[in-house]
Amino acid sequence: MNRVMQASGFRGLSILVLDDEPLLRRQLTGYLESLGMDVTGAGDLAAARKLAKGMGFDFALLDVNLPDGKGTDLLREKVFPPSTGVIVMTAEGGVAGAVEAMKLGALDYLVKPFDPGELPLVIGRARRARQTARLDEFRQEDAAQPDFLFGAALAGVEQQLQRIIAADERVQTGLAPVLILGETGSGKTSIARWLHQHGPRAAQPLVEVNCSALPESLAESELFGHERGAFTDARTARMGLFEAAHEGTLFLDELPSLSLALQAKVLTAIEDRRIRRLGGNKTIEVDVRVIAATNRDLEELVASGQFREDLYHRLDLFRIHLPPLRERGEDIVRIAELLLARLCRRHRLPPRRITAAGRQRLLTYPWPGNVRELAHELERAIVFSDAVELDFATLDVRAGRTPPGGAGLPSEEWFNEAFVFPEQGFSLDAAIERLMRQALRQAGGNVSAAARLLGVSRDVVRYRLEGRKGVPDRPE
Repeated sequence: MNRVMQASGFRGLSILVLDDEPLLRRQLTGYLESLGMDVTGAGDLAAARKLAKGMGFDFALLDVNLPDGKGTDLLREKVFPPSTGVIVMTAEGGVAGAVEAMKLGALDYLVKPFDPGELPLVIGRARRARQTARLDEFRQEDAAQPDFLFGAALAGVEQQLQRIIAADERVQTGLAPVLILGETGSGKTSIARWLHQHGPRAAQPLVEVNCSALPESLAESELFGHERGAFTDARTARMGLFEAAHEGTLFLDELPSLSLALQAKVLTAIEDRRIRRLGGNKTIEVDVRVIAATNRDLEELVASGQFREDLYHRLDLFRIHLPPLRERGEDIVRIAELLLARLCRRHRLPPRRITAAGRQRLLTYPWPGNVRELAHELERAIVFSDAVELDFATLDVRAGRTPPGGAGLPSEEWFNEAFVFPEQGFSLDAAIERLMRQALRQAGGNVSAAARLLGVSRDVVRYRLEGRKGVPDRPE
């Protein structure tokens, strides 16, 4: 059972094993492969350098003493990127080499001889350290660009959030709930995270729960916890999400999905700052900032009896309305560029650039799925194409437009909305002549038929062509 859990935890991760002893290298390789890892072996520094240059590894397990140098040389040379977690192996008495490796960036070390069974523990520690480093990178980015979600279209939303943060700093405890309204995929979760990360509770837990995903029979237990014996499978007491978020933030996405009875319990928890576990008879104090979100019209739900009016008014102290992506104008391109940079880093791909035509398509596409759909479109573009420049031509088809050279346009539609005029200027005369030649081709060289296609007289066509060339042009 333990081996199964280990394998599922490491399956798919890649690791380089560098050791000059063939028997030990095979032993380590076999054990790591049994955990589901993708293992590559090397016997000297030269082979390791070559492999590191051509492949990206999640981890590297390096021997210190090798025939052509020391494993620490690879760290000194910065052969591995920061995304590779390095673990060194050293013989007894060689701890000084391991200490040197740690100073150079290694995450952990093993003293030979060791039991291969120690590897999951050591790799697990290295994995957690690497994940923490990645999270720190993202936190630094967010700190450097605190308005990454905003821009001109969301200036009002940003001002509202800043006022909420200022009020929180004054109060500190018993923070009032926040209500976020907006279409699916418009960024409600991101706004909730921003509010938590920039407020006085940033160092405390942020607990997120999608209420629509909670089965009705388990929703109360998930939110408020249960005591042992509260129901058939309750063999032990369990902490609920309100307790887990104590002194932090609880984000309740799609709150109207909860039953009216549970809505009443949420209201009590907000107002009294106390909860009672399912099957329990004592109340537990909780200090939780509740952020609720929905894509539905709460006033309509209240009128139809599907949402409690008292809970609605309690939540409506701080209301934030997020406009859909299609209403954010030029901000769409800025959001796309930020998401694109993150996706390229995540997939370890070189930076990509959005062309002028691509920016125009991003601005004219309606984005029914909002920011979430935009992120998926960007990821699709970089995963399924090696192109450095992205023009998002597929958006034309999905929006009912035909890309240049395509087919299937309605007969009355001909203009490609994604067209961008060149900076050096545009020749209207050349475009008119091109249209006339295309009409002549379609009409088989018949000037009268071409004129009918163009909606002009036969003389206009003749004048244009004869005036420019001296004689009418025949179709190619």
